[in-house]
Amino acid sequence: MGVNKISWLLIRFMLVMTPVVFLINGLTKNDWVEAFLFAVSIAVGLTPEMLPMIVTSTLAKGAVVMSRKKVIVKRLDAIHNFGAMDVLCTDKTGTLTQDKIALERHTDIFGKVDGGVLQYAYLNSFYQTGLKNLLDVAVLDHAELQGGTAAAITASHRKVDEIPFDFQRRRMSVVVSECERRHQLICKGAVEEILGVCGSARRDGEMVALTPALLADIERATAALNAEGLRVVAVAAKDLPPSKEVYGVADEAELVLIGYIAFLDPPKESTRPALEALRARGVTVKILTGDNRLVAAKICREVGLEIDGLLTGAEVANMSDAQLTAALDRVTVFAKLSPTDKERIVVALRDKGHVVGFMGDGINDAPALRAADIGISVDTAVDIAKEAADIILLEKSLMVLAQGVTEGRRTFSNMLKYIKMTASSNFGNVFSVLVASAFLPFLPMLPLHLLVQNLLYDVSQMTIPFDNVDEEFLQAPQRWNPDEVGRFMLFFGPTSSIFDICTFALMWFVFGAVSQEHQTLFQSGWFVEGLLSQTLIVHMIRTRKIPFFQSRAAWPLIVMTTAIMLIGLWLPMSPLAGYFKFQTLPLSYFPWLVAILLGYAVLTQLMKTWYARRFGWQ
Repeated sequence: MGVNKISWLLIRFMLVMTPVVFLINGLTKNDWVEAFLFAVSIAVGLTPEMLPMIVTSTLAKGAVVMSRKKVIVKRLDAIHNFGAMDVLCTDKTGTLTQDKIALERHTDIFGKVDGGVLQYAYLNSFYQTGLKNLLDVAVLDHAELQGGTAAAITASHRKVDEIPFDFQRRRMSVVVSECERRHQLICKGAVEEILGVCGSARRDGEMVALTPALLADIERATAALNAEGLRVVAVAAKDLPPSKEVYGVADEAELVLIGYIAFLDPPKESTRPALEALRARGVTVKILTGDNRLVAAKICREVGLEIDGLLTGAEVANMSDAQLTAALDRVTVFAKLSPTDKERIVVALRDKGHVVGFMGDGINDAPALRAADIGISVDTAVDIAKEAADIILLEKSLMVLAQGVTEGRRTFSNMLKYIKMTASSNFGNVFSVLVASAFLPFLPMLPLHLLVQNLLYDVSQMTIPFDNVDEEFLQAPQRWNPDEVGRFMLFFGPTSSIFDICTFALMWFVFGAVSQEHQTLFQSGWFVEGLLSQTLIVHMIRTRKIPFFQSRAAWPLIVMTTAIMLIGLWLPMSPLAGYFKFQTLPLSYFPWLVAILLGYAVLTQLMKTWYARRFGWQ
């Protein structure tokens, strides 16, 4: 979208200036055919014909570099969004944490160790046929470590049916038959959702009603586990007569709360430095998780992520769009979210003007991945998450992500260099042509000269994708800004015209190129100065600093621009000069040329300093 807007800016400029050049030359030279050919040459020169190649090659080069840093780019234009990203929304599990979930405890409703709870949880995880998540794997692994426990449990039970998990219920159930005497429905899921379908609880082997006092005790027990950073899943069950083989959600009622299984997923050692690196790059990290708020808050504290505010999915659901938008900047953690909640938060952040990245790897993350400016997943994610993502990480780490952000900004910066150079140089050339056309009795440059100069200038910029980028360009998110490009063009284009006009005066008054008989000398002098100043501006505009001293271009760009400048100096004195209608320039021309180029470099540097203080330097 940004490239499209800037392209239309340059096209509108071409559509305005080309007819003006045609009319001025037609009226002053009385040769409308030559004026038309000259205007067409101006139009070709103004067309950013290298823009698609520069943009594509820059993005392709960025994708190759990012692949070496374990970042696979599925869509090339996503690289810019990667660099422009100022808010990253990510899940907690596997991003902040090690993604090595272990079953830490299995307890009764008061937090005391209870082996029976493990048996119920094992049956639920073993017999479910849906996608087994990390919690199920942890339950199965833990039970199998008990030495024969798992085999003994399953030997006495047969699966009857299951009620799959969904993100509205946030629980799943299996129905098993124990020695064909009875059916038993075993349900596990989020504590709040399980309590919502329980009518009683098991305490010391007896069934007791869920009174307000008991619910308060349960809340304290689960909160204590959460405060330790444990993710708590409740387990409930009920006996059923063996009268049917098909069960549904309606059967999840009047269950008996058995206890809890608690999981530990410790934070990664790399998370803290990765968050600091993202913060230094101007990226705000927000946690969007389905976990309990206490668990999410504890992990965030352990990894050094400051929590400015915390909202739960229930609170988000009760907010209007306006209220949610107002709360976004002051909230760091969103807990107990559904997939719809995640998508809504991402959309609200985008509507507020942020460039939003979302990192997720589960089925529940797919809507948010599609809604984000840049969807980020990992190679171990489920297929639907990888399909929805724009970028795939080969390592589920925020450090890899921070490196990718840096490379995205490097890529964008090199694209922007070309656009600024092209816009300002083209505007300056046309402005100079207008001035010369109004006063000269001949064309300031032949159409052939304009095309050759434009070709050589374009070739000099082919290595921009490989250029170095100043560190300050990598510190903050960068976005396409057509207005900034237009302003830059208006400021720096006329700067080159000042020295073009000085060259006109030099050729007119010093070297006597005042008539059509001497126009070849005039055109040769401006061709050389114009090409060298255009090529010099590549080094001047690529950095805010003093070029060659404080910031040096990459060697391919130095070699290419040097070669083009030498070709420009050689052409008027080469055997090809007659073919191109050039004339050998006198030796006395070259000291003047050096003075003009030095003056251009000094003035441009002064303009850069003033412009950066006044408008900033993107």
